[in-house]
Amino acid sequence: MREHNININGIDVRAVYSDDNIRDIFIPLLKTLTGLHGKKGRRIFAMLAAPPGAGKSTLLSFLETLSREYDDIDDILTIGMDGFHRRQEYLLSHTTFREGKEIPMVDIKGAPETFDLEKMKERIKLVISGAECGWPVYDRHLHNPVEDAILIDGDVIIMEGNYLLLEEDGWRDLREMADYTISVRADEDMLKERLISRRIASGHPAESAESFVEYSDMYNARLCLNHSGHADLELILNKDGSYSRK
Repeated sequence: MREHNININGIDVRAVYSDDNIRDIFIPLLKTLTGLHGKKGRRIFAMLAAPPGAGKSTLLSFLETLSREYDDIDDILTIGMDGFHRRQEYLLSHTTFREGKEIPMVDIKGAPETFDLEKMKERIKLVISGAECGWPVYDRHLHNPVEDAILIDGDVIIMEGNYLLLEEDGWRDLREMADYTISVRADEDMLKERLISRRIASGHPAESAESFVEYSDMYNARLCLNHSGHADLELILNKDGSYSRK
């Protein structure tokens, strides 16, 4: 067993990964990406898609750490799509429709329409070109992205996000940009419990946490689970925190 501790958006997260998962899933994945780099002779761009609450940021942080422990595996650099949230002032001043009702976009921040998809595509194209470039991250204290917070200078990049395999106009273009795709699925009830616990841990009262998760996070989670396409590697997050192949 391996313990991995990380602070994500101000919340201390402790994850434990089994020896079986490391040996049978994680190491083979890293070797596959290393092999693609050797075969194609250029930067490799992979994507991991998973619903909210599935632990994708923590998993990629562990994979990044793991990749640095083996001489025959390329070091990977992991990035996320959250830096492409539209700015808070935009979300406050624009509206969208949900279930026939016009609502402020800020009320559903984190839904697909609250991201700047075209900007994301342009930055991905720059990464794929092999250029050394900046990558934005989202700052929860500022409620806005911070431009060029990460320097992209590695040979193997994995990007994580909720909607990277979404089968909707515009979003499905992302799949064609990736050399390799990974998806993680999980039980809806488990995701809801994890999301509520996470929101409470960030300082929100239990009642408001439950209300927000059901209205916003679970809507997005169901969208991911029900409308995402297939991936090269498909994983299931089990209730005990372990992973299995679909």
